[in-house]
Amino acid sequence: MGNATVQTKSNLIPLSEPSINGNEWDYVKDCLDTNWVSSVGSYVDRFEQMVADFVGARHAVATVNGTAALHIALLMANIEPDDEVLVSTLSFIAPANAIRYAGAWPVLIDAEPVYWQMDPQKLTDFLKLECAWTNGALRNKSTGKRVRAVLPVHILGHPCEMDPIIQIAREFDLRIIEDATESLGAHYRDSMVGHLGDVACFSFNGNKIMTTGGGGMIVTDNEAWAARGRYLTTQAKDDPIEYLHNEVGYNYRLPNVLAALGCAQMEQLPAFIEKRRSVASAYTAAFESVSGLTPMSEAPWARSIFWLYTALIDDAEFGLDSRALMKRLAEAGIQSRPLWLPLHLSPINKDLQTYGGDVAARIQRQALSLPSSASLTESDQHAVIEAVTSSHG
Repeated sequence: MGNATVQTKSNLIPLSEPSINGNEWDYVKDCLDTNWVSSVGSYVDRFEQMVADFVGARHAVATVNGTAALHIALLMANIEPDDEVLVSTLSFIAPANAIRYAGAWPVLIDAEPVYWQMDPQKLTDFLKLECAWTNGALRNKSTGKRVRAVLPVHILGHPCEMDPIIQIAREFDLRIIEDATESLGAHYRDSMVGHLGDVACFSFNGNKIMTTGGGGMIVTDNEAWAARGRYLTTQAKDDPIEYLHNEVGYNYRLPNVLAALGCAQMEQLPAFIEKRRSVASAYTAAFESVSGLTPMSEAPWARSIFWLYTALIDDAEFGLDSRALMKRLAEAGIQSRPLWLPLHLSPINKDLQTYGGDVAARIQRQALSLPSSASLTESDQHAVIEAVTSSHG
């Protein structure tokens, strides 16, 4: 381990922890003092407006978590049972699950090797080579199912390359549903992630760039879609006095007390982003000359929030593989983690169609995410850097 600082449980360096440094206590106390703690209240409306304004969208709908946001976004986009949705395979499982909640089927698209996002060329090839128009509908040649939408997942705070994705989606009349759950504040060219397609979703889980404890948000410019999202997330009440319901709804509305946390966190979001970018810059500089370690990169057309700084570890050159390095860091009291198993490798998805997949699998084998909190101290980051570089064999 060289001179790496040994940590104890009491001073564990966490992967990504919340930063509660603003008006959170005051806003939550206001909810408690006024008894506005449930799914109605001024903070829910305020939080929705803050996120919509930040992203540049006209409308926002707050939900209990990011997965609920994805589920409702799919229904807002009129995804129907037995439709197919093209989604990134290198992702947390939530978007694939949400597609299944809607009764639809994910088709899993491989990642590109440089920035690890959905591969626009693979997407284009699939649509041009594997699909055909039949009786006015785009259908997958191998399944016969109607292809209705593309769901790019902006992973780890970095955007997908959206211009070619948007171009091919429009050419084939597909809805674009952005999973931006990890990338609030990221930019693609001059546009904000979450304001590039037809509808987008964010997550405010405790480990995200900002948090409401649990929570999510749907954003869109489509007024009718937003109204439907509010309707579906509040149990589809057609007459709230007489409790009349004409379709299945969901109890997905974000509670006011959690939205209060969100308002306070949104006030600090620019500072959180700048700190994570600073952390990323320090990691990249420190690891630049370490053989067998490929630092996370940022595309010239992107501004990443570097939600979780992630590096690829080539075991032959570095001397350890990513899991052995993770164990070595844990022994030093440093939390790290691999990326999620690509969706096509999860047993629950074994029967789903995958286009490519080898790139995502290689990235996942080699990737390790390092402590990236906005509250990460300079000394703790130095300890992480020392622990990683001294493990190089």
